Amino acid sequence: MKPVFVLPSALALMAAVCAPIPAPAQNVLTNPTVRYDSRHDVSAPLRDMERTARPSPQGSREMPEPGHRWQLPKGPPGADPVVQQSYLPAIHTATVLAFDAVREDEQNAQVPDTNGAVGATQFVEITNFDYAVYDKTGNVILGPTNTNTIFSGFGGLCENTNPGDPVVVWDKLANRWLVSYLNYSGNYALCIAVSTGADATGSYNRYEYDYGSTLPDYPKYAVWPDAYYSNSNFNGGAAQPCAYDRTAMLAGGTAAAVCFSPRDVFSLLPSDLDGATAPPAGAPNHYLQMGNSTNQLQEFDFHVDFVHTNKSTFSGPNTITVPNFAEACGGFNDCIPQPAGAELVEDLGDRLMFRLAYRNFGDHEAMVVAQNVTPGSGSSAQSAMRWYELRATPAGSAFSLYQSGTYQNKTNSLWMGSAAMDKKGNMALGMSVSGDKKDPGIWYTGRRASDPLGQLEKPTVAAKGSAVETGDTQRWGDYSSMSIDPADDCTLWYSQMYYNKAYGGKVSGDWDTRIVALKFDNCR
Repeated sequence: MKPVFVLPSALALMAAVCAPIPAPAQNVLTNPTVRYDSRHDVSAPLRDMERTARPSPQGSREMPEPGHRWQLPKGPPGADPVVQQSYLPAIHTATVLAFDAVREDEQNAQVPDTNGAVGATQFVEITNFDYAVYDKTGNVILGPTNTNTIFSGFGGLCENTNPGDPVVVWDKLANRWLVSYLNYSGNYALCIAVSTGADATGSYNRYEYDYGSTLPDYPKYAVWPDAYYSNSNFNGGAAQPCAYDRTAMLAGGTAAAVCFSPRDVFSLLPSDLDGATAPPAGAPNHYLQMGNSTNQLQEFDFHVDFVHTNKSTFSGPNTITVPNFAEACGGFNDCIPQPAGAELVEDLGDRLMFRLAYRNFGDHEAMVVAQNVTPGSGSSAQSAMRWYELRATPAGSAFSLYQSGTYQNKTNSLWMGSAAMDKKGNMALGMSVSGDKKDPGIWYTGRRASDPLGQLEKPTVAAKGSAVETGDTQRWGDYSSMSIDPADDCTLWYSQMYYNKAYGGKVSGDWDTRIVALKFDNCR
């Protein structure tokens, strides 16, 4: 296809739409709630505990539906001004490795919430309910194992539970793994484990944080120099950002969680550090959410002080005007089609997608993130991927929109994406794809830093779907993840679900997952 050229008049329109508006006075919250772990210890090596672990539960179990918020008020009228009508013709990425990983028929959880992270020598994939470790050639180091095996012998609410909403991230500063899940059986708890070394099959410092009858739903985590930051959603659309004492967790000691309860926030994402350059000294963690209308994002700053916790602050919002969008599927409805009249599946259009990937390039800071939106003109699909690059120039200043785009297909829906950047500023975006004539599969795309702003290249097929979902009550995995390899700071790893007729047949409730590593040709 021919490349897209933006006419001067279109540029003027985009500038008008994205022009900054006067920022409202920011709120600065103080006097946080401080939680402490109800118990903590150091585990035996996971590779040893796995040998005597309980088998995965028999019979498929439906994971809890994430809480939702109502649709945002609509922004200014008019069409999506940053729809990409055709793809950049060049493909500057190459697939380094691709292989199938955890499957539903191995562990029986409906909707996997697939995500993964790449470390110094290993890749870890985590789903509901399984945890698996691979080397960087795709060889299995630890086969799919129930994630609660990490908490064997721990007692309390984290042992022998059904682990929901799992997350794994790599702490690039300490060469450690952070693994977390939500206990949703009876009383609620967040279960967090931090490895004692770079080997994901080794021992872990284990923590339980109790929430009683309050569900800390859809928790997401990020690594920052001064803390592990997180956010959980609560009933009624509220959210709670927390900072966990990273220094204490790395040492295996009692670890405080400093938490705020700001108003008018939902499904915040904390910024997760990528690359070899740390944030500016003393920089707060940056949280991002969809704003108060469909032409806004809101950024908040979390500064934590574990010595004098009352000096911790959560400030914002910094309102960032973005091109207008429409939430895909009305925010959270079942609208993604599959072939042959198979069930419609869910699209989470009411939140930003995990991760919020952060990088410090020295002269500026950058964050990239994606969300599911309604396609613009030229597409009959139900969902497209809106993506953003926010920048703070110079480093340490306020973030604003640098570029964005709506990546769509003429007939197939694109959703549940995740984005990250390499050390050259190239960005990759992975996503699910499905349509009336396309079985649910996995695509990725990308852009070199030198490509025209707002434009992405042709999609690459990471996994060709060969079956359709049925029997999962229209649910889809609620997130995926793109992460950057710390060994070269160039190779990007994506983990996502799809449907493969080799497991369960052509019409099945048995999902499969795919891990794909890709690299841009200009990153060395």
